[in-house]
Amino acid sequence: MLIVLGLMTIGIIAGFAVRNFGKIVRAVEPLINAAIFILLFLLGVSVGANKTIINNLDTLGTQAILLAFGAVFGSIVVAFFTYKFFFKPKE
Repeated sequence: MLIVLGLMTIGIIAGFAVRNFGKIVRAVEPLINAAIFILLFLLGVSVGANKTIINNLDTLGTQAILLAFGAVFGSIVVAFFTYKFFFKPKE
């Protein structure tokens, strides 16, 4: 866990240092997208190879749908109140 936090901190510092160099930022964006797609693919491979997950997919699928719905609904509610209290122009 400390390695993850350390790498994230180094990334934040590096991003802060190069934020004014538009070419670097634009060059990194496609690499980030590619890395995310590769990680999602590898996550799918590991889930598909796990017999326990595949055998319990009906139960896990229902829980996942409920969890995803709750997360999206909660995010919408928090975003609404954040906008209302911090970003909406005063009348």
